[in-house]
Amino acid sequence: MKRTHILHALIALAVLVAGWLLYRTLAQYSWDDIRDSVAAIPKRNFALALAFAACSYLCLTVFDFLALHYVGKPLSYPRAALASFTSLAIGHNVGVAALSSGAVRYRFYSRWGLDAEEIAKLILFCGVTVGLGLITLAGLCLILLPGTAGKIAGLGAAASVTLGMACLGLGAGYLALAAFVRGEVKVRNWRFALPTLRLAALQILVGTVNFACVAACLHQLLNGEAGYMETTAAYVVGNLTALVSHVPGGLGVLEATIGFLLGGSASIGALIAFRLVYFFIPLPLGLVSLLASETLLGSNADAGLRKGAS
Repeated sequence: MKRTHILHALIALAVLVAGWLLYRTLAQYSWDDIRDSVAAIPKRNFALALAFAACSYLCLTVFDFLALHYVGKPLSYPRAALASFTSLAIGHNVGVAALSSGAVRYRFYSRWGLDAEEIAKLILFCGVTVGLGLITLAGLCLILLPGTAGKIAGLGAAASVTLGMACLGLGAGYLALAAFVRGEVKVRNWRFALPTLRLAALQILVGTVNFACVAACLHQLLNGEAGYMETTAAYVVGNLTALVSHVPGGLGVLEATIGFLLGGSASIGALIAFRLVYFFIPLPLGLVSLLASETLLGSNADAGLRKGAS
């Protein structure tokens, strides 16, 4: 019973914080500002931005599906997709993903037979996939477009290519460890059990495609003011800055970084529209999904928890 009450409190807190963040962010702009910024974007570009955002969230559901195989609890894809989308639609806005989306993931996966250690491993696996995707995409940008991407990162062409090769080398090293090393990799107090080579390769592939889709979403909203690779490089740097800042949803940090790196190519209207498309539209869908799952699944899950505790 005590565990159930704690879970309910965490879920309620996540919902309240997400709603407050949504209100706080939208309060910075008038509805006329938001409407005008979206209206200035061609309908075709806006539709493509929505499609690329949907593709990104689809990739994120695959993160969880692969992670379930990694921990040895391969649930069906619909269950993985439900837990992933609900947790990340909220977690992307609340920030501190390990706590916000992690709490929602725990609520879902504990219903379906995973214990706390398995859920922690699942969250770590997804975090590693995020890192691999960002590093790989950054490496590709630096190598394929050293002049533009390197300039955004403050590097010359030669240094850009060198850093890009180093980024791709990290991914190659991860694959090599997965292929030839069994057991755990230990770095001080941090431990990570290596996946199979197949899972590791899929992590890099899906992680990279995910961030490529997010960058494509932003690129469409910029309406050709900046090239795709330039936009991608700016997004990678902006996302890394937002992650380090721990500001909920990267609020303001992501926009400020991208605006600084792209200059006049990134209008405030495009950046507002990007946050609307990638963050704000999924948020209410995630909240509805969470509340619906609590209504439809919560009673059965709580009964199971009480039975297990007795």
